[in-house]
Amino acid sequence: MSVSVPVIAIDGPTASGKGTIAQRVADALGFHYLDSGALYRVTALAARRAGVASADAQGVAVVASALPVAFPDGRIELAGEDVGDAIRDESISEASSVVAAHPAVRAALLDRQRAFRKAPGLVSDGRDMGSVVFPDALLKVFLTASAEIRAQRRHKQLMEKGLAANLPAILHDLRLRDARDSGRAVAPLQAGAPEAVLDSDGLTIEQVVAIVLERYRLAVRVQASGRSGGVGGSTFHD
Repeated sequence: MSVSVPVIAIDGPTASGKGTIAQRVADALGFHYLDSGALYRVTALAARRAGVASADAQGVAVVASALPVAFPDGRIELAGEDVGDAIRDESISEASSVVAAHPAVRAALLDRQRAFRKAPGLVSDGRDMGSVVFPDALLKVFLTASAEIRAQRRHKQLMEKGLAANLPAILHDLRLRDARDSGRAVAPLQAGAPEAVLDSDGLTIEQVVAIVLERYRLAVRVQASGRSGGVGGSTFHD
């Protein structure tokens, strides 16, 4: 892993919008993009198709270690099949949260995630990008929003895709996932430094992207000045 290649690590809870923000930041900077959640979702889908239960840690780890996944031209492919829509199904989302809690699965996917670190830079999103996968990231952002706002965003996203969606059920599932992701023994979801938090309640996508880009520019200036220490920026509230 080349530590000279800058990384922007964007972590946050389910439906916080981190994927959308990370992709737009990557596009703006001309950086590569890693959707780490997609790896866990594809693992969950592959395990299901192989008849391996999500709770079977060792079985899923075996699936993850030989996962035939690729991301050509922004697509998400499993053994050559475009599974971009299939992995967004709510049942796969739930299964991926269970799968991601297994230490053996996380270990199996760690090197694969780090391999995305290539020049000129990488923007990665997930739940442990800054704490575990890229602890030396130039910029770490913890993107969050209230559970109610996140549920509304997920509901809107599913409805726009023509998929069945029940807002109270989505909110209930989000809270369960938050508790599971924050309470797992390995790589729990956590903000880290308070200055890394970016609360997106009341902010547009464009505003959040602008904040992240400004934090990155500040981090670059700090690095160039020879000073040490992480850079997060101020917490933003509506």
